[in-house]
Amino acid sequence: MVPLGALLPGQRGTIVNLFGGRAFVSRCLALGCTPGTRVRMERNNGRGPVIVVVRGARLALGRGESMRVQVTR
Repeated sequence: MVPLGALLPGQRGTIVNLFGGRAFVSRCLALGCTPGTRVRMERNNGRGPVIVVVRGARLALGRGESMRVQVTR
């Protein structure tokens, strides 16, 4: 398992777990980032927000948020 923020553009992963407070986890779940969901990294410049594609929608997550989402490749 690796943090979502460690994926390179074009790489795919499956969400395994969400770590964080109730508000963060609730926001992720509301956006469709549920365990078992496939994601594709669209933009990750190494700093600033990342853009991921989840269920066909593009989502922007802060760098810290992306490091609290665990995925398998």
